[in-house]
Amino acid sequence: MAIATQKILPCLWFDDQAEDAAKFYCSIFKDSRIETINRYGKEGHEIHGRPEGSVMVVVFDLEGQRFVGLNGGPLFKFTEAVSFQIHCKDQQEVDYYWSKLTEGGEEVQCGWLKDKFGLSWQVVPTALIDMLMDKDSGKVARVTKAYLHMKRFDIEALRRAFDGKA
Repeated sequence: MAIATQKILPCLWFDDQAEDAAKFYCSIFKDSRIETINRYGKEGHEIHGRPEGSVMVVVFDLEGQRFVGLNGGPLFKFTEAVSFQIHCKDQQEVDYYWSKLTEGGEEVQCGWLKDKFGLSWQVVPTALIDMLMDKDSGKVARVTKAYLHMKRFDIEALRRAFDGKA
């Protein structure tokens, strides 16, 4: 399968954990798979310094979104400036992704977390998106105030705030 079948393809730069990361993410997202693994050869060793046969690129698909994981060395690290949002239909789904992705990682604020590879994710209930798009500015203000104090989003608490019952 050709890598370039998707017009825009996120490339995630790892030191040497691209295959482990791809396996980890594929174990979490139900409709996912590793598509290809390419390895470093002898050519270019003086530039990349990677052992021949070690993993260079892993192409994997999570829920229809294709990614490239590149083992490019420790030069670049992930920052919160780029994150991936997971839109969840209910609290069970929020809790599932939150618990899986924080294993070995860390909880941050407002639904954000860092996984064990340092990649940032935001686990967002679609109900929150709907609340924030409401035309009543009072409701939006209340729900905003509530979510700013949360790490993992609590849909019921957000609804109470939205309805003025918090």
